[in-house]
Amino acid sequence: MAADRIVVTSIGIVTSLGTGRAAHLHALRNSQSGLRHPEILDTIHDKEFLIGEVRQTNDALKKTLGIQPDAEGYTRTTLLAMAGMQDILRETDIALLNEAPLAFINANTVGGMCEVEHLYPQFIAPDADGAFTKYIETFDCGDSTERTAEFFGLKPFMATISTACSSSGNALIVGARMIRQGLVKRAICGGCDAMSRFTLNGFHSLKNVDKSPCRPFDNTRFGLNLGEGAGYLLLEKESDALARGAHIVAVFSGYSNTNDAYHPTAPPPDGAGAYRTMKNALEQANLQPADIDYINAHGTATLNNDVAEGRAIENLWEGTPPPFSSTKPFTGHTLAAAGAVEAIFSIWAMEEGFIPPSLNFREQMEEVRITPTTNLQENTSLKHVLSNSFGFGGNNVSLIFSRP
Repeated sequence: MAADRIVVTSIGIVTSLGTGRAAHLHALRNSQSGLRHPEILDTIHDKEFLIGEVRQTNDALKKTLGIQPDAEGYTRTTLLAMAGMQDILRETDIALLNEAPLAFINANTVGGMCEVEHLYPQFIAPDADGAFTKYIETFDCGDSTERTAEFFGLKPFMATISTACSSSGNALIVGARMIRQGLVKRAICGGCDAMSRFTLNGFHSLKNVDKSPCRPFDNTRFGLNLGEGAGYLLLEKESDALARGAHIVAVFSGYSNTNDAYHPTAPPPDGAGAYRTMKNALEQANLQPADIDYINAHGTATLNNDVAEGRAIENLWEGTPPPFSSTKPFTGHTLAAAGAVEAIFSIWAMEEGFIPPSLNFREQMEEVRITPTTNLQENTSLKHVLSNSFGFGGNNVSLIFSRP
């Protein structure tokens, strides 16, 4: 690693647990899940499935952002991205961000599908015309990136990443690399995703959505609960942060991304991809497995993922891993936002000295011997934390953050 380290100096987040640091820390420390039956998503499954739905309507999000209720072209995906950006900008000066080359590396998986799926009949009509045409371009994943930057007056290099559930983890890696190469001075990195019928029905068709609260690493696990939200982290060099007197939240000390090339939606059962990704991240951070004090596991509670990740953790730590948990029972699986959201949780756990529990765990998995942390652990000293995000298509990301 280079002598001038990459650090995190600001954080913005919105999920089903609320907006900002205080709401999320309260929920994590009090085992308060944000899962519920959907009230905003229009679906025939609204009484069947639990999801991590942000508890603000689109109109409420617009009001918070100062957008007129009748303003067209803002999808829920974009509004969630803006809410996350608004949170990070509460403690970051826009003028500071624009004074030097800035990158905004955003991520999402299905773009504005949350709005487009309602308008499909109009789109395919031979004489398609009307206000709904303003939403055609929102289908592109990059729409939320461009609209968010424009809304807040940011003038960044922009890129949008879509590597399934590892998307915002990869966004953080891209931002860190750009800073290291001197292409930009700072980078806002993360991701956003909004719930849609397309997403819920798609995962349901794979038979891996649970109608009960998900149970990561539990022998009775059946599948995931989906969620929505946005999470962003401001990255810069340590020397630049110190020069401007910024509070350094964490050091971004290591990262790795790999690809399994095994299966479109399933990881290799032996966890080889997850093992390699975590090992590479440790090597880049110049750390040993024993140096990691907490693992925020991908932990989707799906049959395949938990076996693969569990075996990878078990093998890399030779049967005695540090405390690990999955925070997805709190927020649901926020898809493209998950990597950033769970990186934020990992950083806060290190900063505040606690380990969040893996909710709903009851029965030991048959395939592995290790078990997640099931109770909140306070007053812990965490120096290095690792956060995993493993997506469809074999897209694997491991991120390591260290105490400043």
